[in-house]
Amino acid sequence: MVKKLRKKYTVTAILSALNVPRSTYYRWVSTPSNDLSKSEKVIISLCEETNYRYGHRKIKNLLKRRYQISLNRNSVQRIMQKHHLQCRVKPKRKWKSQGESIIVAPNILNRDFSAARPNQKWVTDITYVQYGSITLYLSTIMDLFNNQIVAHKLYTHQQVPLVADTLKAALESRGNPKGVIIHSDQGSVYTSYGYQQLIKDRKLVSSMSRRGNCWDNAVIESFHSNLKSEEFQYVKFNSMPIDKIREKVDQYMKYYNEERIQEKLGYHTPIEFGSMAA
Repeated sequence: MVKKLRKKYTVTAILSALNVPRSTYYRWVSTPSNDLSKSEKVIISLCEETNYRYGHRKIKNLLKRRYQISLNRNSVQRIMQKHHLQCRVKPKRKWKSQGESIIVAPNILNRDFSAARPNQKWVTDITYVQYGSITLYLSTIMDLFNNQIVAHKLYTHQQVPLVADTLKAALESRGNPKGVIIHSDQGSVYTSYGYQQLIKDRKLVSSMSRRGNCWDNAVIESFHSNLKSEEFQYVKFNSMPIDKIREKVDQYMKYYNEERIQEKLGYHTPIEFGSMAA
């Protein structure tokens, strides 16, 4: 009404007639509109759909792919900040090698985390899952060609059968390939005679990070960090039944392989990228 009448009367006269204080009026004028643009609505929807796991670069790409909305990443970031939709920052962790080495393999991978074909380079690691009444240990193997999780095992111990069973499951799922470089840290289970003999028997090539150097196996450690920050971000330690933890881990593995897009893969999922390459 003020906007319509101010062509004929002063703002002061209009507000006086309406019995509205000037300060109230100008405070209302300076308050941003609550109406959301189409881009804002879509961005909010995408963030909710992905459980707030994606940063502005991935959301920008999904906007273009799914809705044909082209925004630069700074605009997407501003909208996400405005509505408090930023993805959670992962906490930094310090890593230590486990146990005394028995058989140490050379660092063949040497931080070259690229692969020209499937089953050329695999990386593996163990992480703690401490959300139940007892600590569980997750062993995972990833194919560096498309960062797909090939196999995982969740046991109540971190002994040799944990990593051996994970490796056997990975080989079985891929048709028992030969000559695969399998890279790990120098943890006692990986340097054990039993595990190294399994690698030799299956005609694989063992590679190991330098002692105490987590960057030599950064990709798989980053994956484990993502799993905890994304799937268990609102879960307190020692607060879930074991069956629920296993269910959440299995769900995340499926989500990671089939739904979670990655910048390295051209914003495709591991399964999509593998299919395209095939």
